[in-house]
Amino acid sequence: MRTNTSVKRLGFVALLCALLTACASSDPVKYTGIDSTRVLANNVDDSTGRVPFSYSLPVDWSSYRAAIVAPVVIYRGADHQFGDMSESDKSALASYMQQKFTEELRSRFTLSDTPRSNTLLIKLTLTGANTNTAVLSTFTRFDIGGGLYNAVQNARDREALIGGSVIYSVEVYDANDQRLLKAFITKQYPKPWDIGASMGALSASKAGLEKGAKALLTQLR
Repeated sequence: MRTNTSVKRLGFVALLCALLTACASSDPVKYTGIDSTRVLANNVDDSTGRVPFSYSLPVDWSSYRAAIVAPVVIYRGADHQFGDMSESDKSALASYMQQKFTEELRSRFTLSDTPRSNTLLIKLTLTGANTNTAVLSTFTRFDIGGGLYNAVQNARDREALIGGSVIYSVEVYDANDQRLLKAFITKQYPKPWDIGASMGALSASKAGLEKGAKALLTQLR
């Protein structure tokens, strides 16, 4: 009886390890099909791992009063990080990204469709995402091993043991002269103890986009 129990436990551990490996989240890369890739450098000022590559010029952001938010592009390069995500899920994330970034930027800028002085052009490219794994994403928030790990990750504002995320690039131009002012590639995800973001395949990715939109607005103030 004890032997059977031990075998079952070992089998469960092996299955969990396999699932953890399969669900391991990827780090962003310098995507070959992104215009700003050639000027992106390793971001030594980022200790979180969320923004590994960046570029920026000294800019007085307060001099910009309007912004053009270009339609979100779904990255199609061979080095994308969508895995086997369906086209419908990619489109859903792109639409949500457009909505959230537009909402946030509207609180600071007058939104425009016309390039002119004192206007930014903001290009967003969705380059990758990981969906939540049904049941397992939520389960690992509460089991002993996952709970302890996620408690540490939550305190550090780092990624959960198993959970969804989203990766995208941001390129900010002067709309009038097309100068690239700022660019970065980032990976965003919710806090590990955001239980709501562990339920539903795209909920963590969407929560990451919400955080990313707020972060961009803060940078452009």
